[in-house]
Amino acid sequence: MPSVIHRIYVYSMAGIVLLTAVLLAYYGVSYYTTSLEERFYHTAHDYFKPSGLFGHGLGILGTLLIFIGVTSYIIRKRYHFMSHLGRLKHWLEFHIFLCSLGPVMILFHTAFKFGGIVSIAFWSMVAVVASGVIGRFIYIQIPRTIEGRALNLGEVKAMKTNIGALLQDHYHLDEQSYTGILEAVKVKPFRDTGTFLGSILNKHLEDLRTLRSVRQLLSQNQLSRPDVKKVTRIVRNEISLNNRIERLHTMQKLFKYWHVAHLPFALIMLVIVLLHVGITLAFGYKWIF
Repeated sequence: MPSVIHRIYVYSMAGIVLLTAVLLAYYGVSYYTTSLEERFYHTAHDYFKPSGLFGHGLGILGTLLIFIGVTSYIIRKRYHFMSHLGRLKHWLEFHIFLCSLGPVMILFHTAFKFGGIVSIAFWSMVAVVASGVIGRFIYIQIPRTIEGRALNLGEVKAMKTNIGALLQDHYHLDEQSYTGILEAVKVKPFRDTGTFLGSILNKHLEDLRTLRSVRQLLSQNQLSRPDVKKVTRIVRNEISLNNRIERLHTMQKLFKYWHVAHLPFALIMLVIVLLHVGITLAFGYKWIF
């Protein structure tokens, strides 16, 4: 999938999730902002309540979307007969899309009323979505092949560019600028500032300052604007690769631990949702069927 089409693919899915949430909130705001005690008297109660025509339908559709998102990704990941049907990372993005859209619909299906055993399923779903966001962040920190296979440390290091030779062969820089750029692309130890996210944020800010300094050095050597952009892009890629090399072992360990946390919440949600559906059918709530 070309990069432009891939961006359209990702942004379209994100836009659908956001638009769905906005539309559901817009059309149901009058009902959802009514107190629980007064909702029974609302003119749209029979429509928006969890067992109503609209509310019940949202629950069914949201559950189906989650089920399709989970099962399709698992099948694509584990069974080779689907390997020709797109790259694994695109299936992961589709999985994230359906497992984001589904919970949004289920949230409005509950009409923001949480109680009883169903609340356990709901908060398990919230935990699954939150851990999924964290897992996605960890996943993209680990360099992978075009098919999605995680690279080992040797393969990652082989991706580095010999930027020193590139600068010497194609650009005429003074010694100070040349040394400064080489220093910018060296692997620097990951400094722990107390919290993991705080350390990442500080490193990001430091990298921005480094790139600004590199641009200034290049401009001082009177490089053309296209050349400044080209070299800056190479330096940015090298810094990003250095960060991944420095954090590779940590991210691999975190990804293993993430699986341990993500799966139990998903199983709890699945079991209680099945109980919820069974009880709903037993009481005769069959939607339009």
